[in-house]
Amino acid sequence: MIKYLISKNGFQEIKQYSDDVWVNVITPSRKDLTILENEFGVPTSFLNDIEDIDERPRVEYEDDWRMIIIRVPYKLKEEGDFFGTVPLGILTSGEKFITICHHNVEMIDDLIYFSRRKSFPQKNSNDLILHLMLSSSVWFMKYLKRLNAEIKDAEMQLQKSIRNEELLEMMRIERTLVLFITSLRGNELLLGKIKSMLPKTQKPFDEDLLEDVEIEVQQARITAGVYSDILAGMMDAFAAVISNNVNVIMKRLTSFSIVLMFPTLVASYFGMNLQREDDIWTGEFSIVIAASILVSIVGVWFFRKKRWM
Repeated sequence: MIKYLISKNGFQEIKQYSDDVWVNVITPSRKDLTILENEFGVPTSFLNDIEDIDERPRVEYEDDWRMIIIRVPYKLKEEGDFFGTVPLGILTSGEKFITICHHNVEMIDDLIYFSRRKSFPQKNSNDLILHLMLSSSVWFMKYLKRLNAEIKDAEMQLQKSIRNEELLEMMRIERTLVLFITSLRGNELLLGKIKSMLPKTQKPFDEDLLEDVEIEVQQARITAGVYSDILAGMMDAFAAVISNNVNVIMKRLTSFSIVLMFPTLVASYFGMNLQREDDIWTGEFSIVIAASILVSIVGVWFFRKKRWM
């Protein structure tokens, strides 16, 4: 889907392309890609690179076009997963400014809504690139907070669980954190290249905005690293806890089995050696029953004293 956005007190959608328009392309169809290639002159190699979900953050030039790829977070739809990262392509050539993403990410709509709420003045391409990187970092932080809540929930479940489901869930969270850290490191290196490029461009840029982007990217990367380290230590600790829970349960079951074995052993030994008179058990039967109960009580007392039950 291709949308044309113009910066007037925030980004407003218009029906036709004109100068100083942000061309926002989300989940493009083959027809949309053909329009970008034929009508706007976007190089085919750039379109192919942006479509690759594993594309790394970088800056590349071809003819009079410049392509900047950043990694942005998005929510996975597959059941059992949490969040992932995808490439967002930023293409500039003269007055043309185009963004392309093959996934429906929340940060684009949020940036548009935020610009309207704050009544953004007109933005040039440099400032818009910085705003996109800032919005990406902000959404990384939002998703990291959700992951932290998932970690705490899994921690509560693990304290009373002997199953593997909670550990598997934490492994999925750890996988997401690794993806976040890798993407944020790439964005941070890319920001360094953009920072060195901006003074050489003819268009002005907001230095305070650049500083905000640097802080947010660094904070998101450090936060993701801290959560990853905490999660790794937690998984090691709770793997031992789960193993200990299993050992405790097996110890109790073994103790119960031994206690139940005592009366069975006594009855098996004496059961066929008791005499009956006129279909009435003699006093020996009562002695055997009493001995079985006594031995069981002694066994229960011994195991409880040893804290095995």
